Amino acid sequence: MEWLMYVSVAVIAIAFAFLVFYIIQTLLSMKKTMESVSTTVEELQTQVDGITKESTQLLHKTNKLADDLQHKSDSLNSVFDAAKDLGDSFQNINQSVKKVSSAVSSKADENSEQVAQAVKWGNIVLEFWTKYKAKKTGESKSEKDER
Repeated sequence: MEWLMYVSVAVIAIAFAFLVFYIIQTLLSMKKTMESVSTTVEELQTQVDGITKESTQLLHKTNKLADDLQHKSDSLNSVFDAAKDLGDSFQNINQSVKKVSSAVSSKADENSEQVAQAVKWGNIVLEFWTKYKAKKTGESKSEKDER
């Protein structure tokens, strides 16, 4: 029976050796995986640093562009103010022209009867003048014929 104990111890020793061998294999594989993960994380950190740097530069450029647009917008405000003032001036001129036109129209309406009377008297005077000229021209011809 003693030999059974030796065989059992040998089997246990062999099993333990296999167990230690596979644990070592697993740990070595795990070491390689961890080294790969570490390399990947380092590369990722480098890429993240690059992206962060580029994002910061982009943010600075965007801020400069926004400041430039604000400055240009402020500059254009004076142009729009001037255009508004010009529009107001044109509106005032239009109102003045309407007032003058209205005043002239109302005066013309007030004086239309007087104008009509003046035209009528003008026509009468012109008619008398024409008759006078015709009569005088007729006398001149008869005097010439008598001579």
